[in-house]
Amino acid sequence: MDNLFSWTSLILIVHALIILGVTVRVIMMRLVVGTALAWIILIFFLPFAGAVMYLVLGEKRLGRRRTQRAASLWGRYSRWLREVSQQAPTDRSGLSPEAVAVSRLPQGALGIPVLSGNRLQIMDAAEPILRAIIADIDRARHFCHLEFYIWNAGGTADEVCEALIRAATRGVTCRVLLDAMGSSRFLKSRWIQRLKDNGVEIAVALSVSPVRMIFVRFDLRLHRKIVVIDDEIAYTGSFNLVDPRFFKQDAGVGQWVDAMARIEGPAVLTLNAVFMWDWEVETGRDLKALPDPAKMAIDAKQGPAACVQVVPSGPGREGDSVHQLLLMSIYAAREELSMTTPYFVPDEAITSALLSAARRGIAVTLILPAKNDSRLVHYTCRSHFDELLDAGVRIFGFNGGLLHTKSAVIDGEISLFGTVNLDVRSFWLDFEVTLCVYDPQFAERLLALQHKYIEDSVAVDPAAWRRRPATERFSENLARLSSPLL
Repeated sequence: MDNLFSWTSLILIVHALIILGVTVRVIMMRLVVGTALAWIILIFFLPFAGAVMYLVLGEKRLGRRRTQRAASLWGRYSRWLREVSQQAPTDRSGLSPEAVAVSRLPQGALGIPVLSGNRLQIMDAAEPILRAIIADIDRARHFCHLEFYIWNAGGTADEVCEALIRAATRGVTCRVLLDAMGSSRFLKSRWIQRLKDNGVEIAVALSVSPVRMIFVRFDLRLHRKIVVIDDEIAYTGSFNLVDPRFFKQDAGVGQWVDAMARIEGPAVLTLNAVFMWDWEVETGRDLKALPDPAKMAIDAKQGPAACVQVVPSGPGREGDSVHQLLLMSIYAAREELSMTTPYFVPDEAITSALLSAARRGIAVTLILPAKNDSRLVHYTCRSHFDELLDAGVRIFGFNGGLLHTKSAVIDGEISLFGTVNLDVRSFWLDFEVTLCVYDPQFAERLLALQHKYIEDSVAVDPAAWRRRPATERFSENLARLSSPLL
């Protein structure tokens, strides 16, 4: 009996020490309040499992060597950004006061200027996107830089590999940077060795292993999608390098629906600088010269003069730049705000901004997939509908597949287009990239694409929504409790 009492006392003491120790750690890390409280509650009710989960998932640990490399590179990249600002100034006189205010945020936070003279094309189907990338690789003379979260073998995606092999064979420098988790299957495929054997350089971002999980948080992912060719052409957007006919066909949501922007002009060089930063930080291999800012100055004088800022974000030095950009863009709206996202798990600040916009008379539209490949995200997303519908937000459920396009158009002038979902993971945990475009013509084309999505969608009827079963309400509200940790 005494031994049992002693063991029980020891377990209770260890239990209390774990709760106290990890709670103090959570408090001292200065996490977002909702996230910190969620962790503390989890640790209190599941002290042993909760503590392990916090140590694995609770902090943005990127690894000592990676952090040191980023710190050592920052001086060179920040000097380059200052030179870009001096060499390629942009006349903001044609922008509205709201657009000027929004543009100052990335400039102040990251030193990234607005660059004019860009020509942008929106591509909204997988086959044309892949064919265009292949054609541009086949025309490459100097280098091809590709960076993706997911590369999936099969279909037309394999022809991109063949194009890279052809380019490398004729002397073009080809570099491919892939996320270790998102592209894990491709990294084990026959293509990797074949690409390497033909001179294509392959690098893996944010490697995952049981040992690394002790020191590095494994779910911090490289979510960017970037293609840069010869500092003349670039692509970015929501499209992973996959042929949808061969990708996640068993998920029950249909084919993924994406969009990509093809860019010519000074913004291409900024996207290449983002790629070069990621490559050097991940590999430790110095790519020497950054893009020449003088070339930006030449390109910026060529029309049509679409103004673009390339805004990287993530748990590293880029910080929460995209979260601030989204907030400011929503609050800048005066007439209309239209957004698409596959994963809608907003934090309190974004939710409050959307409600504020709707309540002050802004026409706010959200276009989301009717079915989602994550059941937890599906229910968490729906838990926000009540308050948004009550405020007057129009919500559409897209039925043409998994709508994966991430976009926002504000007042027909400001467009946000890139890799960022409206969820806390994209805001705080993933490395993302966003084009902030200040151009009515691009906004018009992006709105046309959003309206095309609406034509294949069903509007959520507020009255019918309020009559949904109580079991659904409970499931949604229960799922919502996990949103700070998603």
